[in-house]
Amino acid sequence: MSADSSSGGASASANRAAPRRPSRIGAWADHHAFSLIASLGRLLAKPWAAALTIGVMAVALALPLGLWAALGNVERFVGDVQEAREISVFLKPEVAAERAGELAAELEARGDVAAVELRTPEQGLEALRAASGLDEAIAMVGDNPLPSVLIVRPGGDELTLAASLETLPEADLVQHDAVWRQRLDSWLRFGVRLALVLAMLLGVGALLVVGNTVRLDIQQRREEISVLQQLGATDGFIRRPFLYLGACYGVLAGVLALAVLTATEWALRPALAELARSYGSDFVLQGFGLTHAIAIVAGAGVLGWLGAGLVTGHTLRQTRPTET
Repeated sequence: MSADSSSGGASASANRAAPRRPSRIGAWADHHAFSLIASLGRLLAKPWAAALTIGVMAVALALPLGLWAALGNVERFVGDVQEAREISVFLKPEVAAERAGELAAELEARGDVAAVELRTPEQGLEALRAASGLDEAIAMVGDNPLPSVLIVRPGGDELTLAASLETLPEADLVQHDAVWRQRLDSWLRFGVRLALVLAMLLGVGALLVVGNTVRLDIQQRREEISVLQQLGATDGFIRRPFLYLGACYGVLAGVLALAVLTATEWALRPALAELARSYGSDFVLQGFGLTHAIAIVAGAGVLGWLGAGLVTGHTLRQTRPTET
């Protein structure tokens, strides 16, 4: 009994002392964590070189992002103009107020009209006094020379509606500002296209910067990579630290680009707000929100990951030992 119990205790002790082999998923996660930490260590080991690479990438990212933000603010600034599609119909002076009211009701009943507002000559004169401050000069005019005005908001195609309103026998002048707004829309579309082209070109430039930096790091570790290949390490195992290195470059460059754009926004916001107030507007410059900021940083990280992946894959194919 004592021998059996001693042998059983020895086997139990051996089982407890035997190390537990990690699972494949655990080993995979451990190597990812190690690769990330090692990549950060390489960045800290060469701070000046890393700062130059991150700075160049940040500039390449900030230029199209700044243009994109500027276009967004311009679109928001002119948004009230874009939404205000009113057509001003100045009636003939001989049109009576009763007929002007009837005409407003007739136009509002049309399917291509969303709303109609009638401004009487008295309302127009009061608005002119409030805007100009020339009460004495207006009083010297005598009778009110202003006509009735119909402010028509289109419910469909404004160009067709404006042409239809010009045929009204009571209409003296139809004022419509669609031409310059169409030109503004064309300029904004051109700006968006320009921002996309710049983003593509500078994004390729940032990708090449990361790729060249990672290539130099690979050249310095060529012997280490050769040994790992001789020991049977897969390309994914060897490439993983360099991928994280490129992603770190991209993420830090995205953060730096956002910081530069935010500082620029803070510097320009007071002057632009003062200029907007001089025109009677409460416009305030807006930067990137949290969602956009996260997307920009993540996109920059993916860009760095891709640049490192392209260069690393090409280099590993060249350094792979030939079979004899």
